[in-house]
Parts: sequence; structure tokens; C-alpha cells
Amino acid sequence: MDSYVSQVISFIETHQLWAGPVIALLCLGESMILVGLFIPATALLILIGGLVGAGALPLTTVLAWGIAGAIVGDAISYYLGRWMGPGILRWGPLRSQRTPVARARLAFSRYGFMAVLVGRFLGPIRSTIPLVAGIMRMPNRSFQLANVLSAIAWVPVMLAPGYIGARTLGAADNANQIGMIVGSGLSVVVGVWLLVSMMRKRKRQPPATKP
Repeated sequence: MDSYVSQVISFIETHQLWAGPVIALLCLGESMILVGLFIPATALLILIGGLVGAGALPLTTVLAWGIAGAIVGDAISYYLGRWMGPGILRWGPLRSQRTPVARARLAFSRYGFMAVLVGRFLGPIRSTIPLVAGIMRMPNRSFQLANVLSAIAWVPVMLAPGYIGARTLGAADNANQIGMIVGSGLSVVVGVWLLVSMMRKRKRQPPATKP
């Protein structure tokens, strides 16, 4: 796996014109059912963030391609679920994924929209939540809204450790740009966490009785 990661990073450094499409494919694959199990996207995105921090790759290009790939990956899994329905869960390779699928179904049945929004940050169910949302016929508009918002937050958060590390090692003074990356991603995550907490409290409260 380490050699695979090194080869991908080396290719991106050597062929920078292909960096955007490669990053999009990595994020797309990470978000797709089953495919995401074989792509070490977290390690790759951290290293790519380091390349951005070192000035080897443009920030806006990496963000745009990464977000686009993440959105498309979740959308493919969602439409597969809508098209094939529950029967897809009996498909050979998915039989070995019963635990992640069960967790994803439980999360979606409890939280719906919020499960899709937060699920991208939860490794065990990241690639199964969109499939389950499609199987359970989540409205397309609601799913795509959660899909886009989560992708916009997820990519900067994944890039941030490498970016900050490269800037720190290089003694860069561009703190405003670092703050923009970390703040934009983490603020969404914190906001989502607060919303989920509020929803949990509401569900735990007993319904008001009429006099």
C-alpha cells in the first residue's frame, strides 16, 4: 500500500497537468461503494495537501477537482441504490459488507439528511451511506444538497494536515490562507455536529401531552 501511495504522489508531482483529474478520481473512488475500500484516499489527500502547501500544486485546482470527484462518487452510489433497490445488497461482493451496510441503514433511518451530511467523515460508512440513501428512496434534491455540502467540507479537511505541515516546515507566513482552509472545513463540521446533537436531544424528549 505504501508503494502505491508513493507511486500516485510521484505521478502527480511529475505530471502536474494530470493532477486535477487524478485527484478527482481518487475522491470519486473513495466515495463509491466497494471501490472506496481499496483506495487509501485519506493518506493520499494529506500528502497532496503537503504538495499544495509547498507550492507544487495550485490550491483552487486541487479543491475544485477533489470536490467534484467526491460529489460524483456519492451520486453514483446513490443512483445505484435507487436503480437496483434492496436487491443490490444480495450482490456477491456486498455480502461481505453487511456490518457497514447495517450501520449505514441505522444511521440513515435515525438521521436521514444529517446522516448523509456527516457520513462522509465516518470511514466505516462513508461509501455505504449514499447507497443506502438511494435504496431507501431519499428525495434526490435532499440527497444532492447533503452530498454537495459534505464534499465542500470534506476535501479541505482532508488536505489541511498536509497543507499546514508543509507551510510550517517551510516557515511560510501565509496564515490567512491556512486559516481559510481549516476554518471553512472545520466550521461546517462543527455546525453539523451541533445540529446532530440537537436532533438527538429532540428525539429523546417525550412528546408533549395535550391537556
